[in-house]
Amino acid sequence: MALKAVPVLEIPTLDQVQEVHSFSLSLSNHTPKPARFAVIGHRGNGMNSLSSAIMRENSILSFNSAARFPISYIEFDVQVTRDGVPIIFHDDFILTGNLDAVYERRVTDLSLEEFLSYGAQREPEAIRSGKPLLRRSAEGRVFDWVVEADDPLCTLEEAFLKVDPRLGFNIELKFDDNLEYAEKDLLNAVEIVVRLVSTNAGARPVIFSTFQPDAARMIRRVQRDYPVFFLTDGGLKIHGDERRNSLEEAVKLCVENGLEGIVSEVRAVLRNPAEVVRIKEANLRLLTYGGLNNTAEVVYMQHMMGIDGVIVDRVKEMSEAVLGFLGEEGQLARPNFSEGQLSYLRTLVAELVRQ
Repeated sequence: MALKAVPVLEIPTLDQVQEVHSFSLSLSNHTPKPARFAVIGHRGNGMNSLSSAIMRENSILSFNSAARFPISYIEFDVQVTRDGVPIIFHDDFILTGNLDAVYERRVTDLSLEEFLSYGAQREPEAIRSGKPLLRRSAEGRVFDWVVEADDPLCTLEEAFLKVDPRLGFNIELKFDDNLEYAEKDLLNAVEIVVRLVSTNAGARPVIFSTFQPDAARMIRRVQRDYPVFFLTDGGLKIHGDERRNSLEEAVKLCVENGLEGIVSEVRAVLRNPAEVVRIKEANLRLLTYGGLNNTAEVVYMQHMMGIDGVIVDRVKEMSEAVLGFLGEEGQLARPNFSEGQLSYLRTLVAELVRQ
C-alpha cells in the first residue's frame, strides 16, 4: 500500500497540540501519573538488519547491552513452545541448513529442547555452535544470520533472572498473522505467559502488547496487574480483521476492553496527528515503533505532540538525544524551539513520511 505524503501544514505546531503529559508505564493502581518520556530498546539493543549485526537480537547479551543506556524498557517477542514454555524469538519460522538446502520449522511447533538447539550453545566456559541459523527476508531471500557477538536463544524466565532488574520489559505476545486461532489456543498461550510473568516479575516494571486483538482482550481479562497495549500499524497495511486497520479502531478496542494504550507505527501517527489528541481524550497512552524513530528530530516532534514514548533500534543515540532535551530530571517541559526550528522539523517529518 503506497504511503500518502503528509502536507507540511498537517504536522502540528506547538500551539496546535493540546497540553498533555506522559504517563508512567507501570500499573500499580491503574491511575496514570506523570513520568519521563519513555525510550524502549527494540528487541533489546536493536533489531538485526539483513546485513551483519553487532549482536544477536532478542538475547540476554542484547538486553543487558541496552541496559547500559538511559532507557526505560526493552521490547521483545514472546512465543510459546509446543511443550508450554515461553521463549523469546521474533519470526514465526526458524530456519537452518545452508543456502542450498534450507530447513524450516514453525517456532510454536518446537519443543523447548528443539528450539534451544539452534544457534549458539551455552557451555560452562564457552559458547559453541548449534544448528546454524538462517533468516528469510520479507521478499523471500534466505541469508546467513550473521552477528559479530553471538549469544544463545533464550526463554522468558531466563530474561527475568539474568537481565538488569532496573530495566522494564515490554513483552509482545507474537501470533502469526496468517493463521486463525481458536479462542482456547489463544487463551492457553496467554495464560502460560501471564503465569510466568506473575511468578517472576517481582518489582520489575512490565507491560504487555500484541497485534492480535483477541489476545489483547484476553490478557486484560486474565490479569489486572500490568498494562496492556494494542499494537497497530494504523492502516499502513490492510488486514482481514477490521480492528487492525486504523487508529480509530485501535482506540475503540482499547476503550471497550479496558486496555491502557496503543503502540502505533509512527508513520500512521504522523499522517494523522489529530489522533494523538483523541487518544489522550480517551485516557489512553501512546507509544510508537518504526524506522523513523531512529531519527532524533522525529523523536523530538513526537515529544512535542504528547506521545508517551518511542521504541528504537539506535538505543544509544536516541536515548542520549532524549536525555539531552529532557535533562536528568526527565521533566516533560516543551523544548524552547524557535519557529524556524519548528518549520524545519515539520518539513523533515513530511519528507520522511513521504519516503
